[in-house]
Amino acid sequence: MSGEPTDATALPRDLDPAWVSLPVGVAAAAGILAYAPVAAEMAAMLAITAFCISLWIGSPVSPWFTGLLGIGLIGVAFSSDLALTGFQSAATWLIVLGIFLGEATRQSGLAATVERVALRVLPEDATANAAVAYRHLLVVLSAAALGFVVLVPSSLVRVLILGPILISIGQLFTDRRPRVGLFLGPLFVTYYAGTGILTGSLANIIITGLFEANAGLSIGWVEWAVWLGPVMGVGRAVVITVIAYALYRPRDADAIDASNGADLSVEASAEARRMMAFLLVGVAIWATDSIHGLHPLYGALVVTVLAFAPRIGVVGPDAASNADFSIVFFLGAIFAIAEGLQQTGFTEVAATALLSGFPEGGSLPIALGFFVIAAIALTFVMEGLAVASVLTPVLVTFSQSAGLPLEPVAMIEAVALNTYFFPYQSAVLVAILGLDAVDSRELIVMATVCSLATLLVLLPIQIAVFAFWF
Repeated sequence: MSGEPTDATALPRDLDPAWVSLPVGVAAAAGILAYAPVAAEMAAMLAITAFCISLWIGSPVSPWFTGLLGIGLIGVAFSSDLALTGFQSAATWLIVLGIFLGEATRQSGLAATVERVALRVLPEDATANAAVAYRHLLVVLSAAALGFVVLVPSSLVRVLILGPILISIGQLFTDRRPRVGLFLGPLFVTYYAGTGILTGSLANIIITGLFEANAGLSIGWVEWAVWLGPVMGVGRAVVITVIAYALYRPRDADAIDASNGADLSVEASAEARRMMAFLLVGVAIWATDSIHGLHPLYGALVVTVLAFAPRIGVVGPDAASNADFSIVFFLGAIFAIAEGLQQTGFTEVAATALLSGFPEGGSLPIALGFFVIAAIALTFVMEGLAVASVLTPVLVTFSQSAGLPLEPVAMIEAVALNTYFFPYQSAVLVAILGLDAVDSRELIVMATVCSLATLLVLLPIQIAVFAFWF
């Protein structure tokens, strides 16, 4: 007792700070249940939401595990139908098919081919100068990541395909800074630039589906690309590439070891070429959606069937056993939470409160800016895809009553719902963190800088485009 440390004093030192989020979540849930001035059902759903968000921010356990807890709590407090509603969503099954596609792309050798092509274009002097090599690789890989936006539906799937490639290429550098930059830069390009292509983001698909269901508005793949592709696709990719270079360029010119690169003498396999052909079939299906009217899910389904088909496919059925579907439980939870908040009336109350500040008779640019603020505000309470599900019907009704054109409203909501700051706001950011190449602080810094650049630079340009044409 004279001053020697005891077990009681040693425990806090050994405790992972992430576990603080558990009592915080429990306390927040208890406070909502006890003091929130709302109906009992709404309070119960808000309490479950607060508990899950606390664990998703702190991350003492994997996000999918917190998702399972959330599904269980919703099932006990409400019903099994509500708890499992996320697994009935077309967006969830698009991700499932995308995971199959990601595994097929990797095992076919197409992903490795991308890595070799990126290394082959390096100039001769780049292998002796880390800064030159980093600049060239960042540009080439970001361009490839932008190309994948067109080829592969769902940003989550593209992250799962490109992540291991970027980690492998990063081994060229002996310094951590360029490794982080080569990892985060192209991944944020393939994620954030997905706004510019209809099938590039699940938020785009959910939003357009709800606008069609609630207002009869149909926006085709080509029309979406024409309106958003230049600024929020190509423009955003350029901005993110510049940010990744500014934040993570190597300080030491000698921080490179060319012996760690891939074998450049290996040519693309027949399976890799067939996989590329199958992906182009998917692009053709998505690009002609205005003709056949099929959900993007079916384009992914066709490509998956081709990739796994006997004789013509690129992989066998055993490839599915290597796929990781745990992220589906996270998605199931966020969709169940979104549906629960909608059924209990919270989303209507919250959205109405946010939109009540809109000035009467406001112009289209003011309205679009206001909608962005409202959408981003809601992403601090629920995951972005869930916000798309609950906010879109409110925006449709509000825009129709205010006499606003629906096309720019739908597209600007998509921009807002691909603009995040913290991992818990997006399943894609959770997946990036799950690749164990960066820590949460590095991811938050990159997400914040890219999001602020979008809001302060690119968003005014996009709103000006809409204001000029509409």
